[in-house]
Amino acid sequence: MKLCIIGSGYVGLVSGACFAEVGHHVTCVDNDARKVEMLLAGKVPIYEPQLEDLLHKNVAAGRLHFTTSTEEGVDNSEVIFIAVPTPPQADGSVDLSYIEKVAREIAAVLKPGQYRVVVDKSTVPVKTGEKVADTIRRYNKTDADFDVVSNPEFLREGCAVPDLMKPDRIVVGSNSERAIALMQKIYEPFMAPVLVTDINSAELIKHAANSFLALKISYINAVAQICEASGANVEKVADGIGMDHRIGRNFLNAGIGYGGSCFPKDIAAFIAISENLGVPFTLLKEVERINATQRDRFLAKVREALWVLKDKKIAVWGLAFKPDTDDVRSSVAVEIVRALVAEGAVVSVYDPKGMEKAAEFKVVEGVRFAESPLDAARDAEALIIATEWKEFQQVDLLDVKSVMHTPLIFDGRNLLDPATVRSFGFTYTSIGRD
Repeated sequence: MKLCIIGSGYVGLVSGACFAEVGHHVTCVDNDARKVEMLLAGKVPIYEPQLEDLLHKNVAAGRLHFTTSTEEGVDNSEVIFIAVPTPPQADGSVDLSYIEKVAREIAAVLKPGQYRVVVDKSTVPVKTGEKVADTIRRYNKTDADFDVVSNPEFLREGCAVPDLMKPDRIVVGSNSERAIALMQKIYEPFMAPVLVTDINSAELIKHAANSFLALKISYINAVAQICEASGANVEKVADGIGMDHRIGRNFLNAGIGYGGSCFPKDIAAFIAISENLGVPFTLLKEVERINATQRDRFLAKVREALWVLKDKKIAVWGLAFKPDTDDVRSSVAVEIVRALVAEGAVVSVYDPKGMEKAAEFKVVEGVRFAESPLDAARDAEALIIATEWKEFQQVDLLDVKSVMHTPLIFDGRNLLDPATVRSFGFTYTSIGRD
């Protein structure tokens, strides 16, 4: 099939590459001419495992194209996916200006006699599909034939390619049998269950799913606080909880809290959506509060050990919000670094993939970007593990101890084994474990 994806960020690029991989012909549209030039030159603007190889392969095969022209994408495609940003506003609600702008651009180039399916791939509040359809009808002057579909993405950064190639489920929301048939044809090669719903239900599924996962994280972090007070081990408690098949072990890892471009934004959005509908979701406010508390409690442990942070040399391993991505947006690791700098600490940071983005977007300032984990730890009076990269598990602890000024490790992700670390002579603090 011929597909167009408007927006070439994480969702748009991964979706385009994977759709092309199964045989569809895909035109990726982006209004950032510099990004399109990079893609045309074979350069990928984000780090995502497997993505670069997939892009090069399908560009070479002639199944994947890049352009700045919405008209070109719409003219040459049966189905148009909208995959543009939906950033949070100050009150937690979603900024839909990018969606509205794209809907108007599509309306301006839709021609009579061309049936098109317009798909909301971006994470949007319930009833957005209705607004998109209204906008296209309002600004199209030719009485074009189209349907709007909700098809939320469930991609996790760091494993987005396998998530799309082998999804748990595919959600398609529409009241049009014609549109549903085309969507089922697109996804036929993926061999995954397709849940067909009305458009409003499809839009709610994404916010409800992410909010539930965030609830699990905040729940186990609240349990971790009880474990610290009682001397229990949160990992053993999580194992016991997770063995119940009704609950499962995923997302029951205690730490310094969730972050990234999805969870904080989606939880805030779902709270705002519920309040706008007159049914406040107060449980999610507690999820947010626990998440913020974890970061504050962790920093309190650092202060307690070092007494005064001003002029203390502190190493931080990790800037990305999770491993296997270069995304530093709403990263708890970044928040930790900012807090240390604000208190006058001398901070060295290292992240395998996130430092370039951190420098480009100036998300942290007043820090030294180190060349390696050992370089960051050199002369440090404390080491903080803020992102659970596997690389950090493989660093020789004897080497780490030999370069540090004081052997103190604060593990915000429970990445290392306490007994092993302490056997090397470190004072070691983690989350919810002795």
